[in-house]
Amino acid sequence: MWLTTLLLVYSLTRAYSEDPRTSLYFVNDSLQQVIFSSSVGTVLPCPAAGTPGTILRWYLATKDDIYDVPNIRHVHLNGTLQLYPFSPSGFNSFIHDNDYFCTAENVAGKIRSPNIRVKAVFREPYTVRVEDQRSMRGSVAVFKCLIPPSVQEYVSVVSWEKDTVSIIPGSRFHITSYGALYISDVQKEDALSTYRCITRHKYSGETRQSNGARLSVSDPMESAPTVLDSFQSKEVKTGETMELPCIASGYPNPVIRWLKDNRPLPVDSRWTKRITGLTINNLHVEDSGMYICEVTNTFGSAEVTEIIKVIDPLRVTVTPKKLKTGIGSTVILSCSVMGSPEYIIRWYRDTELIIPDGYISVRGINNDTLLITSAQKSHSGAYQCFATRKSQTAQDFSIIVLEDGTPRIISSFSEKVVNPGEQFFLMCTAKGAPPPTLTWTLDDELIIRDSSHRSNQYTLTDGTAVSHMNVTNPQIKDGGVYRCAARNLVGSAEYQARINVRGSPSIRPMRNITAIAGRDTFINCRVIGYPYYSIKWYKDSILLPDNHRQAVFENGTLKLMDVQKGMDEGEYVCSVLVQQQHSISQRVHVTVKVPPLIQPFEFPPASIGQLLYIPCVVSSGDMPIRITWRKDGQVILSGSGVTIETKEFMSSLQISSISLKHNGNYTCIASNDAATVMRERQLIVRVPPRFVVQPNNQDGIYGKAGVLNCSVDGYPPPKVMWKHAKGSGNPQQYHPVPLTGRIQILGNGSLLIRHVLEEDIGYYLCQASNGVGTDISKSMFLTVKIPAMITSHPNTTIAIKGQNKELNCTARGERPIIIRWEKEDTVIDPDRMFRYSVATKDNGEEVVSTLKITPADRGDSGFFSCHAINSYGEDRGLIQLTVQEPPDPPELEIREVKARSMNLRWTQRFDGNSLILGFDIEYKNKSDSWDLKQSTRNINPTINQANIVDLHPASVYSIRIYSFNKIGRSEPSKELTVSTEEAAPDGPPMDVILQPVTSQSIRVTWKAPKKELQNGVIRGYQIGYRENGPGSNGQYSIVEMKATGDSEVYTLDNLKKFAQYGVVVQAFNRAGTGPSSSEINATTLEDVPSQPPDNVKAVSISSDVVTIVWSPPPRSTLNGVLKGFRVIYWSVHQDGDWGEMQNITTMENRVELKGLEKFTNYSVQVLAFTQAGDGVRSLVLYTQTKEDIPGPPAEIKAVPSSANSVVVAWLPPTKPNGIIRKYTIFCSSPGSGQPAPSEYEASPDTLYYRIPNLNYQQQYLLWVAAVTSAGRGNVSNKVTGEPAAKVPAKIIAFGGTVTTPWMRDVFLPCRSVGDPGPTIKWTKDSKDSAIPVQVDGHRMIFNNGTLFLRSVRAEDSGYYTCTATNTLGFDMITVNLLVQVPPDQPRLTVSKTSSSTITLAWIPGDNGGSSIRGFVLQYSVDNSEEWKDVFINPTERSFKLDHLKCGTWYKVKLAAKNSVGAGRISEIIEAKTHGREPAFDKERHLFTHINSTHARLNLQGWNSGGCPITAIVMDYRPKGTWPWLTLKTNLSHEVFLQDLQGATWYELKMRACNSAGCGNETTHFATLDYDGSTIPPIKSIQGEGDDVKKLFTIACPVILATVAVALLFVIRKKRKEKRLKRLRDAKSLAEMLISKNNRSFDTPVKGQPQGPRLHIDIPRVQLLIEDKEGIKQLGDDKATIPATESEFSQSVNPQSFCTGVSLHHPAMIQNTGPLIDMSDIRPGTNPVARKSVKSAHSTRNRYSSQWTLTKCQASTPARTLTSDWRTVGSQHGITVTESDSYSASLSQDTDKGRNSMVSTESASSTYEELARAYEHAKLEEQLQHAKFEITECFISDSSSDQMTTGTNENADSMTSMSTPSEAGICRFTASPPQPQDVDRGKNVAVPIAHRAGKDFHSRGIQRTPGDYCNLPLYVKSDAFFRKSDVRDPCPVVPPREASIRNMARAYQTQSRHMTLDPNSKPPIHPHATATLPQRTVTASSSTATASANMAAVTAPASTANAPAEPRLPTHTKIGGSRDSLLEVSTAGLNRSQKQGAGAYSKSYTLV
Repeated sequence: MWLTTLLLVYSLTRAYSEDPRTSLYFVNDSLQQVIFSSSVGTVLPCPAAGTPGTILRWYLATKDDIYDVPNIRHVHLNGTLQLYPFSPSGFNSFIHDNDYFCTAENVAGKIRSPNIRVKAVFREPYTVRVEDQRSMRGSVAVFKCLIPPSVQEYVSVVSWEKDTVSIIPGSRFHITSYGALYISDVQKEDALSTYRCITRHKYSGETRQSNGARLSVSDPMESAPTVLDSFQSKEVKTGETMELPCIASGYPNPVIRWLKDNRPLPVDSRWTKRITGLTINNLHVEDSGMYICEVTNTFGSAEVTEIIKVIDPLRVTVTPKKLKTGIGSTVILSCSVMGSPEYIIRWYRDTELIIPDGYISVRGINNDTLLITSAQKSHSGAYQCFATRKSQTAQDFSIIVLEDGTPRIISSFSEKVVNPGEQFFLMCTAKGAPPPTLTWTLDDELIIRDSSHRSNQYTLTDGTAVSHMNVTNPQIKDGGVYRCAARNLVGSAEYQARINVRGSPSIRPMRNITAIAGRDTFINCRVIGYPYYSIKWYKDSILLPDNHRQAVFENGTLKLMDVQKGMDEGEYVCSVLVQQQHSISQRVHVTVKVPPLIQPFEFPPASIGQLLYIPCVVSSGDMPIRITWRKDGQVILSGSGVTIETKEFMSSLQISSISLKHNGNYTCIASNDAATVMRERQLIVRVPPRFVVQPNNQDGIYGKAGVLNCSVDGYPPPKVMWKHAKGSGNPQQYHPVPLTGRIQILGNGSLLIRHVLEEDIGYYLCQASNGVGTDISKSMFLTVKIPAMITSHPNTTIAIKGQNKELNCTARGERPIIIRWEKEDTVIDPDRMFRYSVATKDNGEEVVSTLKITPADRGDSGFFSCHAINSYGEDRGLIQLTVQEPPDPPELEIREVKARSMNLRWTQRFDGNSLILGFDIEYKNKSDSWDLKQSTRNINPTINQANIVDLHPASVYSIRIYSFNKIGRSEPSKELTVSTEEAAPDGPPMDVILQPVTSQSIRVTWKAPKKELQNGVIRGYQIGYRENGPGSNGQYSIVEMKATGDSEVYTLDNLKKFAQYGVVVQAFNRAGTGPSSSEINATTLEDVPSQPPDNVKAVSISSDVVTIVWSPPPRSTLNGVLKGFRVIYWSVHQDGDWGEMQNITTMENRVELKGLEKFTNYSVQVLAFTQAGDGVRSLVLYTQTKEDIPGPPAEIKAVPSSANSVVVAWLPPTKPNGIIRKYTIFCSSPGSGQPAPSEYEASPDTLYYRIPNLNYQQQYLLWVAAVTSAGRGNVSNKVTGEPAAKVPAKIIAFGGTVTTPWMRDVFLPCRSVGDPGPTIKWTKDSKDSAIPVQVDGHRMIFNNGTLFLRSVRAEDSGYYTCTATNTLGFDMITVNLLVQVPPDQPRLTVSKTSSSTITLAWIPGDNGGSSIRGFVLQYSVDNSEEWKDVFINPTERSFKLDHLKCGTWYKVKLAAKNSVGAGRISEIIEAKTHGREPAFDKERHLFTHINSTHARLNLQGWNSGGCPITAIVMDYRPKGTWPWLTLKTNLSHEVFLQDLQGATWYELKMRACNSAGCGNETTHFATLDYDGSTIPPIKSIQGEGDDVKKLFTIACPVILATVAVALLFVIRKKRKEKRLKRLRDAKSLAEMLISKNNRSFDTPVKGQPQGPRLHIDIPRVQLLIEDKEGIKQLGDDKATIPATESEFSQSVNPQSFCTGVSLHHPAMIQNTGPLIDMSDIRPGTNPVARKSVKSAHSTRNRYSSQWTLTKCQASTPARTLTSDWRTVGSQHGITVTESDSYSASLSQDTDKGRNSMVSTESASSTYEELARAYEHAKLEEQLQHAKFEITECFISDSSSDQMTTGTNENADSMTSMSTPSEAGICRFTASPPQPQDVDRGKNVAVPIAHRAGKDFHSRGIQRTPGDYCNLPLYVKSDAFFRKSDVRDPCPVVPPREASIRNMARAYQTQSRHMTLDPNSKPPIHPHATATLPQRTVTASSSTATASANMAAVTAPASTANAPAEPRLPTHTKIGGSRDSLLEVSTAGLNRSQKQGAGAYSKSYTLV
């Protein structure tokens, strides 16, 4: 193997490219088979080609040349082989069914194509059949098309027909890739049809239709599976698609499982299981294996197991592709075969099969390596490797070019002189084949590679060998003659030149030389060193040269040419003259050896048996001489009659008796020490010709091949020549036979006639000669016999049905001739077939046979054949007879019926064997006769459907159809009856009017079309609208609505603002949509601009003037007429706080802001506004006014520091107006007489200065001024100072207010002076005392008195006092530290929703001491956590989210930001956009048309629900079957269900989806029968299978229900456990909060303390958790009163609004501390200190609970549950009754219920919702007659510093959110004012009732129950409130307050929030609703009275039918804030008395 690899590398390294101008190639070497029709013929271009001048030839596979046969076969000049069409009698298997190949030959070589199988296919009769099949209903059936084996290879199934209608593969019908028809889920109606297969001949194109087969359908019977169709073992190629059929019948239906190699099929997308079997796409080799199809049901199984082998197509690659090398080299060709492993390799050279010999061998396991050793010129050519496996053949080739590759030097070096050490380079380039190897010698000695001598060699791409010799450090010894020698296997070449190295000359020792006589010899004088004068040669002291054979070169080389022994042998002297008189020399001896010389000899002419003696004499040469003989290159051994005698210088060859075996080349070889020589001659033994086989007379058959035998031998081989003499008489003259492709002389001398013709008859002479003796010849006679041939017959003929027909057939040939007639495959016997008769007539050379048919019938159509037979052959004539007649009537069906037209389709069955010329359709009213018919005639025969138009809607018609051909007209078809449908309206809607409503909506009103144009009942309208402005696409958007009457109205929403719209209206009925009205235009109202002005820029002009410029917003975003621009600006102070916002309005694009604060940062925004309001603001632009001179320092003080110095301290200017550069201190003494004050300077960071060198006890006047870059500012106030010897303690720092963000480090300075040094003390005010500041890690006091606070928090706020003290006095300052924190969470609510928008409103929380800078609104889809952010301006209190999904729930949350950062996020609220899932209108007809195979559906009945429908999915199936067929559509109008089964009931499920969800609709429908009739309702036929199905149908729901109940039980148990755990956690949370609240705080609070801030959510959780056990016992409580409908049936006062029933139960009494709102806790804050809550404890004692269920009038179906509890403040004796109200309503709309829920991030709300759910559940247990949903009611403190109104003191105010104007979610929050002074005491907020009589005073006024004010819209709609005498007695209040009143009115009878004076007596009102008092506050001094009053109020509430309603005390007064909905009662409490219960607020939700 290694040798082969080495040789391959050796060969490749010497190969180079072939001449690119010469090439051979294949055009299509994959062509290996050609099948053609005998009636068409074929043309085969040669697959091989080449350039230039390529010769293309065709051969048979036997290597016989192709010859032309007239009109049968011809080879064109371009190499194309053409086979002409021929009749069956012209078939010749030698031509029409044989293997061919083509060759291409040029100078590069000769290649051949693979064998090509050429086969002709006859046009012969055949029939295809389909057999009847049986199947069970619900099972499968298989029909196969049976094709005769003789044509099976060429005929394929193209389609199947069912009752002449082509079957389209679909749900139940499947056609396999090999033509079988599968019917799945067999139905009874399948037995009513016939099934036919249609086939097509692949080559002739003929089609055949099979017979009609029937399917017998039986009821299912239990049976084991039976395989109906299966697969067989086969071999397929990779990349193809393979289908393995496997289908079986049985009952129950069997299950099919596929296995591969006994394993489940691998998971691969290429493998597909279908009903037709297993399909594998793109086959891989690894797909080979054993495939098993297992078919199993409960009664047995069946199995199909076969082997599938996947093979790769053969691919052959020969390397190298081209090789050009020299003669004598080794060539290795490798043949790489890929693909199938089983193949055979054959090698060809120039199309000839290679036979291994001494040069060529084939190696390798698969003969894949070709080795050529010592390649000769004859080995050049094209080498092909053929790999063959079965019918596959692949090849590749390589071009080998061998040439004389003797090396030649093409470039070299020249002589030169170098200095010692001077590097030199020599290059030598040689060419040869193979590329030669270059070696270097110096003075005939090989140069040894060392550090000074380096050589390398490389070969260029063209085969040129290049070698370099580098001598890096030459010395004298490196001089001399350098020789470059190039050698390869062919020969060698040399070049030499002298290189002289300077130095002392000398001559190297010279070796003796042996020369060969007759050749040239070179002798080098090995001189080294330079310079020298000359080199001379001497022989025998004679200077050379002395003759013409000697030459001396300049470099000192002596050349001896044609060396002669006697003259040239001897001693030679080389003499070198190194100086003028000095020379050196060396001697060399030349010995001459003489090679042998053979005298010429020749072989005389010889004949067999003669004696032969040939001597070989050597006439000269050095002895000893060796002489040998060879014959044909082989050594001659003694024997075989040959004797060799050898003497000293001669050898003789003796043959005793010459024979033919002695022919050959004889070589005499003589050799001695000098050389080897040889002489070769040929011996030819001559033999005269003689006959081996003599020619004899013989017969030839016309058209067949014939051989005329004649075989001769002799030597030289005789030449055979054939001659021909025409005619049967005596031969007159012979002529040479023309040798063509048809006639050839075989190798043995016989004459081959490949195709015998009649002209070949005559005498033939075989003549042979070879020049030895005389010629020989022999004649013979050839007789040509004619086989029976059909010479004339009609290919096709036509007969008319009922008429006689004759068929003629003419034959010729050797007699006797028999003619036989056949019909298809049946021999016609006239004796048995009475309509047929045969007559035969002999017309000399021809025989005519006539077949007569009397009369012709339809069954006679087909193929007739006449067969002529004689002794020499048989021929057949094929006649196609077509019997024509009028066509059969078409089968007519109704495809579609409309109001005024119908679509017909028909199927033409039998056309009468004549082209259909047209169709006639006739129709009439069913009641008329056919005499009154209307008709449509001469319908184009190429179509099979027609539309009948101009029909009357809702009419009944009869229809029939005719067809006609040239023979006549058919009978009428079966008559069909059809009813037309309704028509779409013909008139448009009338009186269309448009009225703009808002900026995005237009109201459209119209009236219905005229009655006579409606064409049915108007079901609805389509309103089309489009924008008519520039840039619009002009397309209408369509909305649809139901019809409600003669007048209609619709509002178009979500339009573009201030845009013109064109509107059209169309009416539609069940049939469709009518014409549209004329387009009417209207423009939406103006709206605010949607984009801000562009390019807003600010330029500071001066210290108080800034110019703002901008560009107007794009015109398309103005949304109206631009009225002007508004510039909003505000200052941003250094502490981060914002100044007051101001605005300027202008019509220009610029404005100048004047009067600004100097050197101040300003934020600027610009907006455009229209008539509708302000648009979007621009992004905030920041600018700064310029610097100016500063204002005076804010404060100044001067204190003595010693007897001669004073310290001056000051505060920076309030308005620095720039950057303070320095301070100037002025000091003057009024009595000193100094004209000007002294000036001192201090750095800007220093706020005090010590003035030295003053006079003791002299007063000085001191003042300070600040300096900016603009100059010196105003001076401060002047103060006096006087140095003193004794200095009391003085503080030179200042008090005041310090504001800082939280988590910052704060320094409070307190620098002091005094002598002795003062002591510094810091205290913090706490209540009425001051607490010293403790130094710890948070607080630190520096040596200079500065107080350092690290990372301040909210509780660090307060008043800090610094006191400096020494023995002479003290001083103090107070600093108010204000710590800013992030803002509180805002209260967020939903105010309005639409289909794509949600409008939100909110109330900000506490701003944390810093102005709110904006809000961040986040929203996401309810089931998603992908939040989107929106930044909102700080002045906004509402925001509209637009472009939302219709009918979708969204989660929203909001957070505020101030200068400190972002605050807590609000509670997450949920809201839903308008819209719902689609619903189908039951009144709309779904099906507009149904026939036997199609159903048309009108989808306009789908109501979109307000959201556009995105998709409609329809699933349908025949009733009683399992699989569903699915159809998806986005259309909203019509859709077709196709390929339905006739006379079948179908189930239909529809699912329409939009963004809000999906709606479902199910229905059933039945297709018509094939004759257009309807079918009866489906009936259930009881059977054994039905019992199983029925049992399965009943069992499944029962099992599912059982599982669902069990699962529900587990889930509820889990949920209950989780709920109890969370409730326990809530209780633990409450207890933890209580413990946190019990801590005392050491931080004093400056100012009036507040009561505890209570978040009622937590107390309610506490209530329900602690009361849980009591609630559980509610059902066992004797005091419980179940609430039923009968409770509400009692008589109700007409003036009463609601009636109520109360439920009570006792509860456990527990004392707990106050609960703190955890939602307000943030890092660094204290929730109590934040609100200045007193640290004293409060306890809450809840001792009772009550639920009140209230039922109101029918107009207000809401029911309200009121839950009351009480807490007792133990410290101050204030009894508080708190109430929480729920609104409960009957559950009708889950969306409404969901709208009322609010989720939160705080723990309190989480547990609150759980507790509320528990309370809800218990309520449902008591109210079993109805289902209730409890809506949201959350309670929290929403007071904010920003809501303070009417006073500078900190006060809470009641604020409201915007509420919707329609019924829906309504919420409001009320908060009481905080304590203001001693006189006002405690204020409690009470929502005002929805009744008049609000003017309360000290006497009190009783309200009138009938007076209701500011009622909501849904309340006013009640008939009770629409009475004419009802007036609105309420005063006018602002809209915002009125909206709050409307919301509060729902609680007028359920809850009242008021304050009771302990001394007041609550009066009784007879018409009040039974309820508990909602809140009672009693002074501590009158606890008993309060208790009595409480009892007086409570007892009637639970027992009387008309309980008392408490009146307000006489000293009640109304709050004076703008939110004046609070009724305030004042108790005379001293300011020192603190609140025990803090302010609270409630937020209500109403549905």
